[in-house]
Amino acid sequence: MCSNGMIDRIDAQIDVKADEEIDAEGKLLLPGVIDPQVHFREPGKERKEGLGSGSRAAVKGGVTSFLEMPNTDPPTTSQAALDDKLRRAARTCVANYGFFIGATPDNLEELNNAKPVCGIKIFMAASTGNLLVDREADLERIFANGDRLIAVHAEDQARIRKRQAEFRGCTDVAVHSEIRDNECALRATERALALSKKYRRRLHILHLSTRDEVELLRRDKPPWVTAEVIPNHLFLNINDYAKQGTLVQMNPPIRTAQDNAALWSGLHDGVIDFIATDHAPHTLEEKRRPYPESPAGMPGVETSLPLMLTRMLAGRCTLAEILKWMCNGPARAYGIPKKGSILEGHDADLTLVDTETFRPVRNEDMFTKVRWSPFQGMELTGWPVYTLVGGRVAYDKGTIREGVLGKPLQFEN
Repeated sequence: MCSNGMIDRIDAQIDVKADEEIDAEGKLLLPGVIDPQVHFREPGKERKEGLGSGSRAAVKGGVTSFLEMPNTDPPTTSQAALDDKLRRAARTCVANYGFFIGATPDNLEELNNAKPVCGIKIFMAASTGNLLVDREADLERIFANGDRLIAVHAEDQARIRKRQAEFRGCTDVAVHSEIRDNECALRATERALALSKKYRRRLHILHLSTRDEVELLRRDKPPWVTAEVIPNHLFLNINDYAKQGTLVQMNPPIRTAQDNAALWSGLHDGVIDFIATDHAPHTLEEKRRPYPESPAGMPGVETSLPLMLTRMLAGRCTLAEILKWMCNGPARAYGIPKKGSILEGHDADLTLVDTETFRPVRNEDMFTKVRWSPFQGMELTGWPVYTLVGGRVAYDKGTIREGVLGKPLQFEN
C-alpha cells in the first residue's frame, strides 16, 4: 500500500480503502529503475530530447529516477546553469531527477560548491564546449581538491588525435572502433585510477567498455571505486556495423564479442557495479550522415529493463542481480536515500512488468523524441505495464498520466 508518496505497508492482504487499486496478477513488481547516466539534451538541443520527453521515455521503460549529464548548451558548469536545469525539470519531469556538474579546466570552486549535484563529470576526451579536461595539471587539481564523487568518461584524447590522423579519409564507420580502440579506453581508465588512489578520491568509471578495463579493475579496484556498463556494450558489438552502420556509432564505441563476454563476467563477479544507459539521442537524419560527419550516441532509456529481464528469463542473470545492478546499486553508489528497494518507509517508486509476453522493439512505439532504437526488431519481454513515481501512476499501459511530476533527488554522499 502506498500513501503520501511512500510505501506504507507490505502484507499478504490489506483491507484498506484506496483511491486506486491496480490488478497485478501475473505481473512482476520491481523497484523503479535508477538510470545513473542520461543525456536529455536540455537546454540547447530540445529538438532531439528534452527533460520532459526524456523523462516520459524513462517511465515507459520502468525508470523512475535519472542522473543527467552536463554536456548541454550551455553546459552545466555553474550554479546558475544547475539552477536553470532544476527549474526546467520541476516543470516537466515525470520522473525524479538529479544532475552532474561538468568539470572545466578552471571551475574548481563551482565543482565543489554547486548544489544539489550527484557528482562531478570529467570528459577526458572531446565533448561539448569547454568540457574537455585532459591536461595532467588540470586533472590533478580536480582530484586533489574536494571530496565529491568524480565520474569519468575515460578515453585518451591524445591517442584519439593520433589515431584520427592515421585513419584520415576513411568513411567506413567500423573504423570508429579502431580509432577509439581498447588501448584508448585503458590508458584513460589507468590515469583516472592512479589519481583516485593518489588522493583516495571517490571515483566512478562511466560506461566501461573493454575486457582490458575489466581485467585492470579485477587486479586493482580500491573500495572507493565503482564502475558501470551500458546495454549497448553488453548486447551490441562490431558485427552490428554491417547491418546498422552509423546508427550504432557511439563513444566509447561498440567492441568485440570478446569484450561483450568480459563485461558480462565483470558484472557477475562484482568488478562492474551497476548498469546505466548513456541515453544519448540524435535524430535519424543526423545519424544517417556519412561517417565521420555522423554524431555518436544512441537512445536507450526505454529498453534497458526489458533487455535485462529478457536475459534473466534466458538464464543469463538472476532477478537479484538485476535489482542490484539497476535499482539499489545506483542508489547506494550515489547516496540516494529511500530509493531502489521495495521496503516500508521507502519512496513508492515502482514498476509493474509483464514477463509473460514477448513483443518486438519498434521505432514507432518509442517515447523518446527521436523515435528510434538500436534494438529495433529484437523480441523482448519485461515491458512495464505501470510505472509509479511517488506513489502515483505516471505510466499507464502505453500512456503518460497527466499531473504527475517527479522530485529533485537528494544525495547523502
